Amino acid sequence: MSDKKTVAVIGAGPVGLAAAAHVLERGMLPVVLEAGPEAGHAVRQWQHVQLFSPWEYNVDKAAARLLAPTGWNSPDPQTYPTGGELLDGYLMPLATRTPLREAIRTSSRVSAISRVGFDKAKTRGRALAPFEVRYQNGKGPEVLRADAIIDTSGTWFSANPAGGNGLPAIGERECVERVAYGMPDVRGARRARYAGKTVAVLGAGHSAVGTLIELVRLADEVPGTQPVWLLRGADPAKAFGGGRNDKLAARGELGAVFATLVTSGKIKVETEFGVTDISEAEGRLKVATGSCCGARSVVVDELIVSTGFRPDFSFLSELRLRLDPAIEAPVALAPLIDPNEHSCGTVRPHGARELSHDEPGFYLAGMKSYGRAPTFLMMTGYEQVRSIAAGIAGDREAAARVELVLPETGVCTRGGVESADTASGCCGGPAKEEPSACCAADETARKAGASGCGCS
Repeated sequence: MSDKKTVAVIGAGPVGLAAAAHVLERGMLPVVLEAGPEAGHAVRQWQHVQLFSPWEYNVDKAAARLLAPTGWNSPDPQTYPTGGELLDGYLMPLATRTPLREAIRTSSRVSAISRVGFDKAKTRGRALAPFEVRYQNGKGPEVLRADAIIDTSGTWFSANPAGGNGLPAIGERECVERVAYGMPDVRGARRARYAGKTVAVLGAGHSAVGTLIELVRLADEVPGTQPVWLLRGADPAKAFGGGRNDKLAARGELGAVFATLVTSGKIKVETEFGVTDISEAEGRLKVATGSCCGARSVVVDELIVSTGFRPDFSFLSELRLRLDPAIEAPVALAPLIDPNEHSCGTVRPHGARELSHDEPGFYLAGMKSYGRAPTFLMMTGYEQVRSIAAGIAGDREAAARVELVLPETGVCTRGGVESADTASGCCGGPAKEEPSACCAADETARKAGASGCGCS
């Protein structure tokens, strides 16, 4: 019987595999439970999409150390991979050529987690009890006992609905055959579905912007393709991003290209369009907003809902989580990423302390740790799991240490006002002592009577 700590990692995506690499490097035993048929299953859904950050920011250091003895050739650090290239050049070699291959259990969907012998209400002795992880695979129900859990299951398969109130629009579920979510491959695998059609895209984030750009390119190839942008807000310019101020150049370029296409009229824009109803209309789709006198609608062939994602907590109901009621992120992290207050593309590095809960040994990491907040950088997740693995191993000093310098986003917004942030690095920098504190530059500005850089 091994006396090593067993750490269950939920999800075999980039952050999950990085977590397993750090756990293994710390002399502990990782067990990775992946719901899909192979590692990187969620990444396969967006393999046609180019990342905003170059290779140097997308390879975890512990993972690279595991790969080194296999003869793995590190990609050019300055090039920008697609999701498919991330899979082929990094994730699959990591999952199949290193000791992690023995740790990964595919087609293993977690259905519930609790403490052995303890329901949620029972406290005394709780922290000493191991976790019980139940999951389903092709053989039927299975049970795993673990000393700690890192949930990196992400949010990709829990898309937000079209309705602006957080609920599906009236008729949305009935029209599911003409509605897609996220960022479908409109010029590749799904080309036949969208070519020559009028396609509405709802959303204002990077997924919506990227999809609309691809639809314009499809229109150049197939006449009759008409992109329609449904924007809940009133100002299209907010989606154009930081442009040259964005230190993630690919992201800045995306916004600049999109701005040009919108202003040139290649994308039809419907502003203040909070979808309320979706219905069939003579073989097409009627998408409506408002009611009574203020009602208006567009008729399209297809609707793509790119309104972000939300975490799935259904299998965590017996655990004691501390989540912000609005953002659904850990309470110490939520103020740093709350889109009601700011929209910075990076947030200062954080780890085990900010991501802990009232359930010792349980952590959310990766995109799921951001709850409903929209912007997440992969390397932020790598720093999270490095710190978490150190904390589980009992190395408090390493868990608290910051080992990541984030690129600056260039632009932060607060209260509708943008400010270029080329000097102080609004959301970057080392962690402060206070778990809920923001960057020093922001606090300094506020004390001087200014509005700050925008990170609240």
